[in-house]
Amino acid sequence: MTQFTIASFNVKNLIGADKEYYKFQTYTPEEYAWKQDWLADQLLTMNADIVGFQEIFEEEALQSVIDEASVRADDLNAASVPDRSKRYHRKAIFRKLEVAPYRDAQLAFAPNSADTGEPGQRRPGLAILSRFGFSEPPEVIQDLPEPLDIPFSALRGVEDDAGHFRLRRVSRPILKARIPVGDQIITVFNCHLKSKLGEFDGPGPADLTQYDPMGRALGALRAGLRRMAEAWVLRREILKEIDQGRPVMVLGDFNDGEHAVSSEIISGETPFKNYAWMLRHDAKNSADRYSDAENTQITEDITARHLHSAERLFVRKSARDMVYTTAFGGVFESIDQIYMSRHFHPEFADRIGEMSYFSAFNDHLTDGSHPEAPYNKLASDHGQIMAHMTLMGGAD
Repeated sequence: MTQFTIASFNVKNLIGADKEYYKFQTYTPEEYAWKQDWLADQLLTMNADIVGFQEIFEEEALQSVIDEASVRADDLNAASVPDRSKRYHRKAIFRKLEVAPYRDAQLAFAPNSADTGEPGQRRPGLAILSRFGFSEPPEVIQDLPEPLDIPFSALRGVEDDAGHFRLRRVSRPILKARIPVGDQIITVFNCHLKSKLGEFDGPGPADLTQYDPMGRALGALRAGLRRMAEAWVLRREILKEIDQGRPVMVLGDFNDGEHAVSSEIISGETPFKNYAWMLRHDAKNSADRYSDAENTQITEDITARHLHSAERLFVRKSARDMVYTTAFGGVFESIDQIYMSRHFHPEFADRIGEMSYFSAFNDHLTDGSHPEAPYNKLASDHGQIMAHMTLMGGAD
């Protein structure tokens, strides 16, 4: 068996010191050193084999964090792991104490194609770090070769044009990597979908002294449409892999909870209990239902392409009732996700592996909207999540 861990880590605006990433937002050298220190320590604590990072402005800044984590791994191992001359060095507990550095790991960085480098107008990219390397060069998906046109259905009659939504590019890149783990190659997608922050047209809705509720509602609508369209672009890429029989894992900042429409677009439909109860799409009478054979076919077609939430699988098998990766305004929710194809589902007969545990690193999170709560802008405003996976077959 082969064991590995895979994690999602939104680092919150990683860029070097004295560089204005958003308007009037920079890190002093002292702040940058503190942030780098915290990130390296968090990466060391996680000790994940595969990490998807979001909100990376500079590859060099991330590489510095990774290098520092490797140095600390050496120091920690020297202090914690007994010398091999000791008779008890073979005890399993000491294997758990050891932390592998990332010196031999490979890093794939996807810069944001909309990032011009102009101070105050920067756009973040993302990255994947893999101790297993990559079986082929990772692929960046952002500017679409053909615009995505989403037509709206006519509500009455035979209207020629009920309107449509057009998407030419996703707001932040999607990074696709094929990673060799044990005797398998797993396709990993890292994403950061459009946030709920409204997209405002002109200065009016953005000027809070001239509050424009309709303009702000329209901004929220634009953001929601974009996020769901980006989810569909990601879903299209996921299906290309699944339909080739490839195991898939999807991670990142979805900016929505598990049951949001955008997340359900990514995961695909959950099969209905029995399609033989359903009225056929071409029914001629009220008793015209799908057959048992069609029910089996439909269920398999949907199940084969459905992704499963690592968090949900963990909650189902444990007594834990709450995992969260963000806190704001009294709302604690998970908007960072790890999804996986049925190749890793414990009830799938032909599974290649399954998740043994799920970790959430969220002790640093506080709800900054509460006056009594501490808040530190230098740490991440997201919790990190990690799935502990076991593959069947292969060397341990």
